[in-house]
Amino acid sequence: MIGIQKTFEALGQFFFGGKMKEHKSNQELLEYIQSKGVKVKNRKKALEHFEKYTYYSIINTYKDVFKKNGNYIKGVTYEEIFALYKFDKELKIIFLKYALEIETIIKSLLSNTISKKYGIEEYLKYNCFDSNVDKSLIDNLKTQINQEISKNYKKHSAITHYKDKYGFIPPYVIVKVITLGEVSRYYGILKQEDRQKISRYFKLSDKLLKQILKNLTLARNDSAHNDRLYTFHSKFFISYKNIDRFYKIEDDSTNLYMLINCMGKLLNDKDFNKFVKQVNSEINKLSKKLKSISINDILNIMGFPKE
Repeated sequence: MIGIQKTFEALGQFFFGGKMKEHKSNQELLEYIQSKGVKVKNRKKALEHFEKYTYYSIINTYKDVFKKNGNYIKGVTYEEIFALYKFDKELKIIFLKYALEIETIIKSLLSNTISKKYGIEEYLKYNCFDSNVDKSLIDNLKTQINQEISKNYKKHSAITHYKDKYGFIPPYVIVKVITLGEVSRYYGILKQEDRQKISRYFKLSDKLLKQILKNLTLARNDSAHNDRLYTFHSKFFISYKNIDRFYKIEDDSTNLYMLINCMGKLLNDKDFNKFVKQVNSEINKLSKKLKSISINDILNIMGFPKE
């Protein structure tokens, strides 16, 4: 037993630079953040939150904006940190709703475009894609699609029907089971004329739509996996001047504010206005609960232009 303990300690030293941390109870964790200067107005409620959502999901994930030079800002409360957690949680719910609407539209446009041009059976042949694209990218897409077919063979009645009766799956069925990420990759390796046919529906260039879909996929995955959304920043650069409907942006950006405005190009006006209204409602709720920091601190992180 001593040997096993030493082995774990060695692993802890290797991976964490010291001994492995011991498990702390929720009570101990609450006392810990209090010792660091975080005021707790309702201990019972805080402990309930730790039990339901976990200390890590609330404190470790959302504490940074409430700290300066490694220390908590004077006067910060647990309730403020939890309010930011709740804000981001609601933001993700709202975002996913409209991301799904966009995904549905893109999938429909994709399946209609390739079905009309290449038919419903042989649309995955090399000559259906951009000739300048590395064939390995096409092969990877085919592999991903075949994996989705195998995974959904008994779950999805249309997949079962077409596979058993005809031996192939038409595009309008395929798009029902592939992910947004796979749709994004599919769009990115289509012939330019096919990409342009889809992008013209939104009155966008095919290059811009390609970048928006990449960013949308990343933000969608962050939301679905319960990562932070309000801090979203992407490595995929969106180059489009004045895409913002409300402000003139001098520099292109890839933050959440820019992505939301890009989504406005893919949604109809009614849905986009609802989207913005719901986001603004959550911002207003959070603003009323913040004391040690300003709502502008959060908006700056999200990428809102400074007024």
